[in-house]
Amino acid sequence: MGTLYLWVKAMHIVFVASWFAGLFYLPRIFVNLTMVAPDSHAERERLLLMARKLYRFANLLMVVALALGLVLWLGYGVGLGRGNGWMHAKLALVLVVLGYQHMCRRQLRDFEQLANQRSEKWYRVFNEMSVLLFTAIVVLVVVKPM
Repeated sequence: MGTLYLWVKAMHIVFVASWFAGLFYLPRIFVNLTMVAPDSHAERERLLLMARKLYRFANLLMVVALALGLVLWLGYGVGLGRGNGWMHAKLALVLVVLGYQHMCRRQLRDFEQLANQRSEKWYRVFNEMSVLLFTAIVVLVVVKPM
C-alpha cells in the first residue's frame, strides 16, 4: 500500500476523532440545558444555538469519516478476508454510533420544542455512551481481538 493509502488512513482517523469530539460535547450541552432556569430565555437560546451548530458540524465530520472509511474498506480492502471479525464488530458499533447521533438529534428537537422529559442525570449517563463506543471501536481497530 502506498502513500495515498496512508493519507486516507490518517484523514479517516482525524475525521473520526473530530466527529466523536462533537458527540462527546453535544450531550454535555444537553446537561446544561436541563439546568437552565425556566425564565432564562437568553441562556436557553444560546445553548440551543450552540447545540444546533455542533450537531450540523458533527454531521459534516461524520459524512467525511464514513466516506474515508468506505475508501479504506472497499478501495484498499482493509478488513476484508478471513480472520477479520474485528471489522464486523467495528461496523456493528459504527451503526450503533449512527443511532446514537440520531438520538442526539431527537433530544435536540425535544429541547427546541420544550418537550424534554429527561433529567440532568440521564444526560450525564447518555454523555458517557459516546466515550464507551469510541473506546470499543479504537480497541477493535488497534488490537484486532477477533
